[in-house]
Amino acid sequence: MPFEEYTPKVMDHFLNPRNTGEVPEPTHSALVRNPVCGDLVKLTVRVKDGIVVEARTKTFGCAAAIASSSALTELLQGTSVEVARRIKNSDVVLHLGGLPEHKVACSVVAEQAVLEAFK
Repeated sequence: MPFEEYTPKVMDHFLNPRNTGEVPEPTHSALVRNPVCGDLVKLTVRVKDGIVVEARTKTFGCAAAIASSSALTELLQGTSVEVARRIKNSDVVLHLGGLPEHKVACSVVAEQAVLEAFK
């Protein structure tokens, strides 16, 4: 797929992903896989006093999956657990300025990781 289909913000998050790695001693974590394309995301989070103070991801997948995981960490940090639980893949796509229609499914792993981490 040509990279021209991605927004500049998606490309920035893909080429310079934020908050990669693992949070030391996380309070919440998840490992999710997209059964359709095989994208894999490990999310680790530290919560203090009901606020997400740190979020990191390790992502194995396409440009859209990597960018979505990176954007997810930005959306999570500084939010309450209550707000974090309501983050949807559409919020991630909006944060990125959009994804090609056939790549929106790649953002679903971000939503799944949140649901799994905060269940």
